[in-house]
Amino acid sequence: MFEGFDFDEFFKKITGQKILIVGDVMVDTYLWGSVKRVSPEAPVPIVSNIIDEHRLGGAANVALNVKAMGAVPILCSVIGGDDRGSLFLDLLEDQNLSDVGITVDDYRITTQKTRVISGSKHLLRVDEEIESRLSKRLQEGFIEIVMNLMQTGGVDSVIFQDYDKGVVTPAIISNVIRLANELNIPVLVDPKFRNFSSYRDITLFKPNLKEFVKGLKIDLKKTDIDRLVEAGQKFREQQNQEILLITLSDKGMLVVTEKEHHYLPAFERKITDVSGAGDTVIGVSAICYAAGIKAEQLAMISNLAGSQVCERSGVVPVDREQLRSDCIIIAETGTLS
Repeated sequence: MFEGFDFDEFFKKITGQKILIVGDVMVDTYLWGSVKRVSPEAPVPIVSNIIDEHRLGGAANVALNVKAMGAVPILCSVIGGDDRGSLFLDLLEDQNLSDVGITVDDYRITTQKTRVISGSKHLLRVDEEIESRLSKRLQEGFIEIVMNLMQTGGVDSVIFQDYDKGVVTPAIISNVIRLANELNIPVLVDPKFRNFSSYRDITLFKPNLKEFVKGLKIDLKKTDIDRLVEAGQKFREQQNQEILLITLSDKGMLVVTEKEHHYLPAFERKITDVSGAGDTVIGVSAICYAAGIKAEQLAMISNLAGSQVCERSGVVPVDREQLRSDCIIIAETGTLS
């Protein structure tokens, strides 16, 4: 797969790429504590010695992964004019990420996911969000901002990171894809359910298995590789998508193109937390595609990156140097062991 592949040249080539990311952003809040007893009021653990931490989540985590790979993210989303929105902007500033594509709407709230964790055990998650789609007025203004950035920003790839929180709408999807195709900019999509069939004429579509089977209204398991290939090839052709990349959690990844398909088993890792792995996969995939590498190589590198972040607690970005080292080991030995 990597015969003759120059990793030094590849990592040099991806440095400085500009990746425009359109999608739902959020604040990921972590309450880290310890559990020493069960509540006398109900059979639930009591978490004490709390330390709270706030991180960028959703499409903003894709931006962090793009940045970690040495590329330049251009994040486009809508947040609320609330305290969490202000916190989100502060977190952007802390990470030296631009807010040029961020719209503030006083009539929405900023999504926040709060996770309660003891040690490496995830005890509870509380979501505070609004899922209604942007108003027509807001959509028109947002589309104008995104399209202007695409026309003037020297963009190498566009990512839709769709979490069904209302920022990504059919009108935004169709306008962005149309302009991207006119400008010959590849479009990569990490879908959810509501807009699943709206992504036509794109470069790469990356559902997980749950999203894929629900979107197609079929019943397949992650071990049904041959049937997944058949269904994937049909869907890819119907939607005019160049690459279909289906993530299969602990079973790895399936990549389907017009001429070939490849099943890539998962790498053996000490899994701590799978949160945010999809963000990593789509971000790394966009960078790999813009660098001009083969679909199978793209899948392998993004598979490695996604598995890497599962070794750490919480939503975290990829480590570029570790990824480079892992790629070289795989190229030389065929395994990480």
